[in-house]
Amino acid sequence: MGPRAELPAPAPEPVEPPAPQYDPPVATHHFEIDAAHDDVVGQIQITVASQADTLSDIARRFNVGYEEIVRANPGVDPWIPGEGREIVVPTQFVLPSGPRQGIVINIAAMRLFYFPPAKKGEKQVVYTHPIGIGKVGWSTPEGTTKVTAKQKDPVWRPTKSIIAEHKKNGEILPAVVPAGPDNPLGRYKLTLGWPSYLIHGTNKPYGVGLRSSHGCIRLYPEDIEQVFSMVGSGTAVRVVNQPFVFGWHEGQLYLQAYDVLEDDKRDWSKSQPKLLAKTLSARIQAELKAQNQTVDWKRVAQITADPRGLTLSVTDTGQTIDALLASAPRVQNRIPDGGNWDGADDPALQAQRDVESMVIEQAQAPAT
Repeated sequence: MGPRAELPAPAPEPVEPPAPQYDPPVATHHFEIDAAHDDVVGQIQITVASQADTLSDIARRFNVGYEEIVRANPGVDPWIPGEGREIVVPTQFVLPSGPRQGIVINIAAMRLFYFPPAKKGEKQVVYTHPIGIGKVGWSTPEGTTKVTAKQKDPVWRPTKSIIAEHKKNGEILPAVVPAGPDNPLGRYKLTLGWPSYLIHGTNKPYGVGLRSSHGCIRLYPEDIEQVFSMVGSGTAVRVVNQPFVFGWHEGQLYLQAYDVLEDDKRDWSKSQPKLLAKTLSARIQAELKAQNQTVDWKRVAQITADPRGLTLSVTDTGQTIDALLASAPRVQNRIPDGGNWDGADDPALQAQRDVESMVIEQAQAPAT
């Protein structure tokens, strides 16, 4: 007899790839800053959409606005992003150019920054929240004013022009809307030195991050509650329109680019280099000189031509969007610890919690 043939080795059992590990999300609205040297706060995060999510759901959990999250995720369906889809959460911000005092609102970024008075021996603090601003034809004014009064559970008295606009659309507004769930001012308002313009909450949170108001500045209900508690009458308010914001951070000059508002009268297409050069503060120019670095204006043109609202270095040409996103932390799709919101009126989050509870109950049920 010849040698016995050996049987082939059995095929290895398929091994399931390890489940991806997601970090806890980081805070998105409260930061300490080195006022002398740093202009950038926060960090970009990436999370994963659930089956029930819209981009608006994810945006509110992470305290960003609708336009911010849509801009950061080109090609993603805002209403059905898709279960398992990675979503870029743009929670890194270049602070607006100018004094860091009181409330600063960048209408191009649709974002409010509040700089409380710095305490001696402590770092400066900034709070930042997404906002809704005036739609085309009802623009939010630019300039400097102040908070003149505060009110909880305000009554809304629409102006004649607002009543007339709604009437054209077939809606009859009452002369007075009392406090309550139907009041578009929400539960808190800050009156400004400009007649007819307010900073207030809303009864329609998903309008935050859009040009959706008649010129007032809207915040998520949970954000206006915090701002209301911190800001006193007399606080300075400065409204700027900075679609392209430069800032110094960790030895690099960064640029955060937003879409130019439709009614911005500046001709960015023809005069962009000149306009952008004006946004470089004397401090930033001094930092560039001290670091022996220069602005790559070709790179600036590329970033501003297709703004994603992401912070990108204009002195380190190796930092591409792909490299930036590859290094961003992957985080759990939930409200960060310390966030203002409890998620009580988030249907997608509630559905997710119901599924998790059901899984836990099934795992704990006695075997039959």
